[in-house]
Amino acid sequence: MNATIRVGIGGWVYEPWRQTFYPSGLPAAQALAYASRRLDAIEVNGTFYRLQHPSTFAAWRDETPEGFVFALKAPRFATYRRDLGEVGEAAARFVASGIAELGAKLGPLLWQLAPNKRFDAAEVQVFVQALPREAGGRPLRHVLEPRHESFRCAEYVELARRLGLATVFTDSDEHPSFADPSGDFVYARLMRTQSDEPEGVPAPALDALAACARAWRDGGEPEGLPRVLPPPPASAARDVYLFFIAGAKERAPAAAMALRSRLA
Repeated sequence: MNATIRVGIGGWVYEPWRQTFYPSGLPAAQALAYASRRLDAIEVNGTFYRLQHPSTFAAWRDETPEGFVFALKAPRFATYRRDLGEVGEAAARFVASGIAELGAKLGPLLWQLAPNKRFDAAEVQVFVQALPREAGGRPLRHVLEPRHESFRCAEYVELARRLGLATVFTDSDEHPSFADPSGDFVYARLMRTQSDEPEGVPAPALDALAACARAWRDGGEPEGLPRVLPPPPASAARDVYLFFIAGAKERAPAAAMALRSRLA
């Protein structure tokens, strides 16, 4: 398969987007259909707070065009716990909640850890081994987002690479930010949109993001990003997921569409 770059936003329901993204008068029930025809992917945050029904996933699948992808944020009851090694039952319940209804539109599962969760190599290994490998016969892709600075270390990056576990590149000053690749795809959560920029991000920064995305896709390593270890040798081509999810959130759709136009 050819590696693909997908650009999107977090969710599709946000009141300020009624003024900055959606056409005036667009019914709320048509928001997903509209957004999915202007973006490549959406990161779903609602799954972080509660399990959805199979019929909900099926509706999302049917409302979106071919090639569109949903990344699902795994429930906090699975990851916000003292011992990550006990995730198995909660993770299985999430996967069994109907996510397979998305079919080919099921993208990565994002496992965000609690901000106070410190790195423990043995615990992370048990956690990864407990994650389900498939849903409805489809292989699952998992990506971890640590939010404690202790994960920003060589031991974690090396462990994640051995386990084949992708790690979120969180582009933010508020959370651990390192772009070391550790899986067979790249997942970035971009948090620097600005309210005074019509496209959310200055043009030079969008150009730089487009260059980063192409380098990741082609198996290379972009320069100028925060890292823990020196860049590894070039790898095979990789799928890339880029989500504008914070900062001046009202500008996230504009930033995503501007980046897509540079990658077209």
